[in-house]
Amino acid sequence: MTFEQTSEDLKAFERRLTEVIDKLQPAARLWRITLIFISVCTAAGAWNWLRDPDTSQVTFFQSLMNHPFFAISCLILLILFLCGIHKRVVASSIIASRCRQVLADYNMSCDETGKLILKPRPTT
Repeated sequence: MTFEQTSEDLKAFERRLTEVIDKLQPAARLWRITLIFISVCTAAGAWNWLRDPDTSQVTFFQSLMNHPFFAISCLILLILFLCGIHKRVVASSIIASRCRQVLADYNMSCDETGKLILKPRPTT
């Protein structure tokens, strides 16, 4: 394989990697916004739940029934985590780190956007 062919292959790989990472960014941004919103709702509901003087007087489940906003937002947050929102928020970082692990065998790396970083060859 000639240098030109290798160079073209590396450029094509870099283009494809940046394309994959760029495509994941809008979805990850949407999941981040969703996670932040439901976390703020849960925190606000928890604040109201803890400040309620009746919370210490009634059972736990009755207390949750008295505060449906907190109970529902907490349930939604739990469902989101069970569905893997924590992986979707950082999907592009996961792909970049896995590519770095594979590229390390070839004395290369990549940044968070998918651009290849060529490292100098080790001397023997």
